[in-house]
Amino acid sequence: MRFPASGLGSPYESGWLTGETLKKVEVVIIGAGPAGSVAAALLRQQDRQVLMLEREQFPRFSIGESLLPQSMEYLEQGGMLRAVVEAGFQLKNGAAFARGRQYSEFDFSEKYSPGWSTTYQVPRACFDHLLALEAEAQGAEVSYRHEVVAIDVSGNRPRVKVKDPEGEHYLVEARFILDASGFGRILPRLLKLETPSNFPVRSAIFTHIEDRITHSEFDRNKIRVIVHPQRPDVWFWLIPFAAGRCSLGVVTEPALLEHYQGTDTQRLQALVGEDRTLANLLENACWDTPARRIVGYSANVKSLSGPGYALLGNAGEFLDPIFSSGVTIAFKSASLAAAVLQRRFAGEMVDWSSEYAEPLKIGVDTFRAFVESWYRGGFQRIVFHHNQPVEIRRMISAILAGYAWDESNPYVREPRRRLAALEELCS
Repeated sequence: MRFPASGLGSPYESGWLTGETLKKVEVVIIGAGPAGSVAAALLRQQDRQVLMLEREQFPRFSIGESLLPQSMEYLEQGGMLRAVVEAGFQLKNGAAFARGRQYSEFDFSEKYSPGWSTTYQVPRACFDHLLALEAEAQGAEVSYRHEVVAIDVSGNRPRVKVKDPEGEHYLVEARFILDASGFGRILPRLLKLETPSNFPVRSAIFTHIEDRITHSEFDRNKIRVIVHPQRPDVWFWLIPFAAGRCSLGVVTEPALLEHYQGTDTQRLQALVGEDRTLANLLENACWDTPARRIVGYSANVKSLSGPGYALLGNAGEFLDPIFSSGVTIAFKSASLAAAVLQRRFAGEMVDWSSEYAEPLKIGVDTFRAFVESWYRGGFQRIVFHHNQPVEIRRMISAILAGYAWDESNPYVREPRRRLAALEELCS
């Protein structure tokens, strides 16, 4: 039996499972971000009763704004594609990398895997709210400012204790729980599922600015990743939005930031000033939003599922923002989980390990290999190499576009071995 980590003891002894208003639903989804909303839409297509519990009030700020083309497949699957296309977000057709005077870009139309070659760069406050509204329009119930504070998964049906905006508590009993709480990681925290990530601790400082970029060579249809001129392990992202704004951030070891004085905005400005090309691009920018910081964002868990629950997207594992894989992994997890639940509710025997965790792991491990290669400097040698074979570029472009589950791609089947060999050739 698992009990809350809040010190409440046995749920029956402490009384938190008795004497409260009890609501019964088929599926509870914790979190109304991209994973939760797509999962809700897919479950509504199965005619399931879905309750989404969201701690925040939407729209709310969130980071991770550069989608990958693979994401479009899941938006289409969830019946949300038209709403996203009509929202007027900034088109994205590729990725660009810069280091000093070196520049390399990948056009997603020139990729190995079939499928979408364009997507969008989105302010997540607007994007996430749009998806939640679409899930609601499809029949999901969404409760904002409702916070899950305790959980019990020992019975036939899991129960969660929820605090509403007025501070009152009530209980929800469900046939199944999907945790899509992102960095909140509700179930990993309450059920003590967290394990250390094998990635070093890194910090990210980020903000939104009015960029006022006038340089004609700057392509607003691509995310730009800029390597720090002196430190190859430090990198910036520049994600253009529509209407002349962008997301700007830097990723580095936490200790480096202590060498810079002032607020996080001033630290970010100082680091930007160390890269001449980036500083020139943003010379007229209006820094109108205070910067924020995340430290130690990489996370892992013992298992992605358990009795009566499964973890989606960042609630289960988050790697690193370098390849913008977070939302794509979130969507993939929602799609896989909804398919398993459809069979489960039909009375079939299901195996969450082989039908959910292992298929999801294929893409996660592919992205993991590319992240590891980036930070040891190998992938940087690859993308800036002067003589790139066309077919290998197409295979890498497919991964950068999110097609990390296409096992016909050698860099999905054997990502570590293939990357190591390519790194050696590019040395």
